[in-house]
Amino acid sequence: MEPPRRGRALLIVMSEFYTRPAARGDPLPSSPGARGDPLPPRRGAKKDADQLFKVLSRLNYQVRLHYDLAAEEIYALYEQESSEKQGEFFLSVLSSHGEEGAIYDLYGTPVKLDNIFKLLSPERCPALAAVPKIFFVQACRGDLLDAGVELETDSIKPPEDSFSLYLSIPSDTTVMFASSAGYAAFLNPSGSVFLQTLCDLLRGEERHLELLQLMTRLSHTVAHHFQARGMYQGHKAMPCLVSNMTQEAYPFCTLTKEEREQRRVSAGEP
Repeated sequence: MEPPRRGRALLIVMSEFYTRPAARGDPLPSSPGARGDPLPPRRGAKKDADQLFKVLSRLNYQVRLHYDLAAEEIYALYEQESSEKQGEFFLSVLSSHGEEGAIYDLYGTPVKLDNIFKLLSPERCPALAAVPKIFFVQACRGDLLDAGVELETDSIKPPEDSFSLYLSIPSDTTVMFASSAGYAAFLNPSGSVFLQTLCDLLRGEERHLELLQLMTRLSHTVAHHFQARGMYQGHKAMPCLVSNMTQEAYPFCTLTKEEREQRRVSAGEP
């Protein structure tokens, strides 16, 4: 008998970008730059998506993968979740170009993260009210590059309204960003170090870790084992975690509760 689905996973990935047609319903121009230059394509984004789809499916998630959507289509997908039967967890990955507090749709229009979070609030989405919600956001949050050195805390002014995003996160939600506020996120043709590292961890024994422990392991691995090459030679990446979880969560663990407890005892954990 097949085990019940662990939860739902919504993957939204921007790979190619276009210029918006003159009128709604018009076909896309034959040349993407016909009405102005679109954002550059994101080589490697589909490799991330392919790996995530496979890994999450093996972990018994019901995965929906969507490429290159307009802002209204993205909001509609999250709105649809309010009418879907939910499992133990809801997981979503957003991968695109971006800025602080937003990712870009296929036309380069900002899609505000706080608007997405509002759609998943208990008032708008009762089906997810008691369900832990987990987001992974692979997108730039600014243009700064991390040289891997310590800075004085007041030497860089945080982006204006940078904390308003955190205040909009629904209860029992964890959001993991590929970079810190104001900093760029790296992507190359073989995929992003952030999402590829996540896939590696979920294929290994780390998948049995409690959620916040897993996120800490993800941050440590990216921060200490990645260094950019090419024109960004030597620069580092530092993921950023925001969470208001009120419960422990094991969204990727394939062990029973008894097996988890046995592992904790064997490891000498309290």
